[in-house]
Amino acid sequence: MIEAVIFDLDGTLLDTCDDLGAALNYTLKLHNKPCVPKDIYSPAISNGVQALLEVGFQEELVNYELATLKQTLLDHYAQNIAVHSRCFKGIKTLLEEIERKGIKVGIMTNKPTFLTLPLLECIDELKSIKVVVCGDTLDEAKPSPKPLLHAAKQLGVQPSACFYVGDAARDIEAAKAANMLSVTALWGYVPSKAVAQSWQADLNLTKPESLISHI
Repeated sequence: MIEAVIFDLDGTLLDTCDDLGAALNYTLKLHNKPCVPKDIYSPAISNGVQALLEVGFQEELVNYELATLKQTLLDHYAQNIAVHSRCFKGIKTLLEEIERKGIKVGIMTNKPTFLTLPLLECIDELKSIKVVVCGDTLDEAKPSPKPLLHAAKQLGVQPSACFYVGDAARDIEAAKAANMLSVTALWGYVPSKAVAQSWQADLNLTKPESLISHI
């Protein structure tokens, strides 16, 4: 019996693509580099800031101070954190149904705390979620299972009674290692459906509402 659903954030609950892409393109413009379109940067978003910079600067990234570029991108993103970011279609319905069934909800993201909490405060549908574990909450982040186990403990449930929903290979890997039921959010920033299905999650869902029938 499912007692809790834990979600990844970017690419699972929230479509943060345009705000992160804007931060990347801002950084590129500062260095007189061409901007990259959404279809190029969006698959990299779930892999973090460095992956975004690799997409933007490509082989020329080695010519720059990586830490400085990361800070520039993060500063711009932090100052414009929820200009375009919204819940994916169907998330509101899913969360309402989870609440109606009395199932607990948590968030486990590799996003750092200083970005996660201000972002959540801007999203009405997510403000009430109290258990939030970030990439820097513990000494390890996903794909380590430790943050997911910590989230389950905070929720007061056994890991085996949890779904973990995410859109990256590390999400599925972490869920399996934590003995949680894994769900791939195919609506998120997956490289492709075929690649995502190769991760062999317990469920592969194309829309958030589809999870309702499994809880």
